[in-house]
Amino acid sequence: MIIPRLFRGRVSPFLVSLFGFVIALPSQPVLSQEIQITVSSDSGDRLTAKPPARFQPGVHPQGQKFEIRDGVRYQKMDGFGASFLEAGLICINDLPPDQQEEVFRALFDPKSGAGFSAMKTVIAATDFMSAGPFYTYNPTPDDVEMKYFSIARDLGPNGLITYIKRARRYGSFVLQAPMDFPPDWMLLVYQDVDPNYYDALAKYYLHYLKDYESNGVFIDYLSLFNEPGLYTRIPYTEINTLLRDHVGPLFRKEHVRSQIMMSEAPTRENAARNYPIVLDDPVTRKYLSPVLPYHGYDLKNFDHIAALHKKYPQYRLWMTELCHVAMPIYDFADGAFWGNQIFDDLEASTSAWIYWNMVLDEKGGPWLVAPSHGDPDPNNQHPVVIIDRQTKKVTYTGLYYYLAHFSKFVRPGAVRIQTVGTSPGVRVMSFTSPDGGIVTEIMNNNKNAVEINLVFHAKTVALSLPAVSITTAQWQEPLAKH
Repeated sequence: MIIPRLFRGRVSPFLVSLFGFVIALPSQPVLSQEIQITVSSDSGDRLTAKPPARFQPGVHPQGQKFEIRDGVRYQKMDGFGASFLEAGLICINDLPPDQQEEVFRALFDPKSGAGFSAMKTVIAATDFMSAGPFYTYNPTPDDVEMKYFSIARDLGPNGLITYIKRARRYGSFVLQAPMDFPPDWMLLVYQDVDPNYYDALAKYYLHYLKDYESNGVFIDYLSLFNEPGLYTRIPYTEINTLLRDHVGPLFRKEHVRSQIMMSEAPTRENAARNYPIVLDDPVTRKYLSPVLPYHGYDLKNFDHIAALHKKYPQYRLWMTELCHVAMPIYDFADGAFWGNQIFDDLEASTSAWIYWNMVLDEKGGPWLVAPSHGDPDPNNQHPVVIIDRQTKKVTYTGLYYYLAHFSKFVRPGAVRIQTVGTSPGVRVMSFTSPDGGIVTEIMNNNKNAVEINLVFHAKTVALSLPAVSITTAQWQEPLAKH
């Protein structure tokens, strides 16, 4: 006998009266929701998949509780990553071919690696463009039509275009590009830009974008100046004039698809103080990208950047540069410092987080020496990946793993959602994924293991967090929840 579908899985008095007997159906246990757990810790876990956990009904009264509320949504995420600089490719090219590809895979493959998705490149020389001397794309004085413009160095074996193309074999990412200095012949004394060359500088930017694109690399965002005032000495009033009256109109006339970032301040405080000079000009805003980049070298003042976003909520924030000026650090626990920086910036509404040097050698180099352009000697810095050029050993730092927990699991298009709860030394942040899943990042900064409860939609899972660790918990929500 075929039982009507309406009654399958349950027995009702109506069914008994209709058929005259009761059919005993086997009971099916309801499985609780499975949660994938990935851990990196000071005790040796490195993006280690742990046995799945499961939600249980109800809210447990014991233990520290963190409740995830997906009804409260914040910023959409654009990605995480680091920077393409000649120093990194020099180090990678010192490895045997198979090891070179392993490094690219570990950085850019979203399945077997970190899946970096927001990257920085640079416009000509900066402190780790060290495949040759300080350079510009047009050193020919007064060549205002850019007849002698050339990106030839970037096409070399250690060049930026070569680097970017090799990375794109393993993953996709957006690119932003700032400039330390225009050609020296455009500068006055003390490296101020001569306003008589604003049109020439606009053409310089244009040729950069067109030549890169003709060589297979599209720059999503062009940032006019890197840390203006520290490198090129140009005030934001003049940046506004350059953008509004020269770069913006030229790019619109030439139908440039790349978007213009005003510049990137060295600190959060500097950005909050100076960006309104440009943002409050209604004409300039027509040419400005919806992304505001800034650097995090103050290591604090997150409230300043949060206030900037509150005042101009139509713009997304990107933290586009930060680093340790020190010898490379091999201790995994150093990653916790960077994890806390990421948490602080994201809580202040940042949508992308980009570190400076992605790959350097065991000495924190090689660096470019050009004191007249602000590039000192020595200039040891801490990278995401350390390559010992003598032993060929590759070290993925604590910074790599903390950053990878975000870049690998919090993919572009994810949205940060509210997480409520406190526990000493523990930080929790959650996201909805583009595929409908939930991703929760959990840091334990304590030197001892900690037990917490995650609560979501009246379900609870108990988690044990290793000492000095970052844990990613991810799960799919049933379709009925959408």
